[in-house]
Amino acid sequence: MDPIDFSFWALFARSTLTVKLAMLLLIFASVWVWAVTIRKVIAYRAAKRAQDRFDRAFWSGEPLDVLFADLVDKADTAPERIFVAGMTEWHRSQRDTGGMIPGATARIDRSMDVAISREADTLNAGLSWLATIGSTAPFIGLFGTVWGIMHSFMQIAISQNTSLVVVAPGIAEALLATGIGLLAAIPAVVFYNKLIGDSARIVGGYEVFADEFATLLSREVDD
Repeated sequence: MDPIDFSFWALFARSTLTVKLAMLLLIFASVWVWAVTIRKVIAYRAAKRAQDRFDRAFWSGEPLDVLFADLVDKADTAPERIFVAGMTEWHRSQRDTGGMIPGATARIDRSMDVAISREADTLNAGLSWLATIGSTAPFIGLFGTVWGIMHSFMQIAISQNTSLVVVAPGIAEALLATGIGLLAAIPAVVFYNKLIGDSARIVGGYEVFADEFATLLSREVDD
């Protein structure tokens, strides 16, 4: 008997159309997981560099009004947009006589909280795909395996031959779907947990800055 080819492409080619579709979907999901992860890693590194750069500028001793004037029309990073949101509300809360409208501190806090929420949504965009793939890919793979095994048993019944040579290729083709499902799900879960933690730390840095900035402005209001 000729040896049976158990390579990936041979197993894929011999599988049924339903199993092929399941495996193609899982392969696409796996590629999507890596694409989202690489894009987020690059974005998070850029966010951390922007945060460090803005912190140096903010604490450099330069007057805040001067920094605000430089950034108000060209705030390109998250810390800059949060700062501009707080300073904008600060200027809006000033009376023509030089005093402050009551409740200025609370409005400044809310303005920066809204800005932080928007930045958090941007940081977390796409992570839901990782969670979805991580939770559904094993079941899609299992569906392909069940379907493939069912087809193999049907072929055994038709051929009326229970020899391992007849059974093994069909079982191997079916199990390939589960393997691909795990190959997509495991990185998705690992990367999701890692990225959601990185995002939380970045947003936490934004919140710390907002609290420090609000404290500085509240001193001006009290004075």
